[in-house]
Amino acid sequence: MDTARRGNYDSGQDFVLEYGELRFTFNERDFGERCEQAALKLGFVDGRLKEAELEDLVNLVVNGEVHDPASALGEHVNDCWPDLVGPAERSLVHWLRRLVFRSAWLDQRVKEGELDIAYREGSQTFAYIQPERNGEPIELAPEPSWNRVAYVPR
Repeated sequence: MDTARRGNYDSGQDFVLEYGELRFTFNERDFGERCEQAALKLGFVDGRLKEAELEDLVNLVVNGEVHDPASALGEHVNDCWPDLVGPAERSLVHWLRRLVFRSAWLDQRVKEGELDIAYREGSQTFAYIQPERNGEPIELAPEPSWNRVAYVPR
């Protein structure tokens, strides 16, 4: 049985996510990029965000709401709030946090040599593979789509 302790992801000290014994720390840029990528993956946004929009998205992920919107994205979150919340495991905030954490967890596993990244020519996508299992890809749990309440810049 492997008793090696897994390392914690660390890119800075601006933001902290903890789950069980794992503690992931992020610098501001890394955390913002991961929040934006999570929102893209969920279909909540469809492209790169402006600085004020990203600020509101980060506030949503960190605080679970946007008190004083700095952009139309923050206003959209507040206008659509009833559609964005619900049971904890179904809320937009839950899924944004989950994908930010998952991306850092996967990156840490690559850094430690537990996973590799492979390019899939046919789909033109990247996959995480397990080198100790003959390059078998790992299957990630599917995430819900938030397209129905997506933010569309004005």
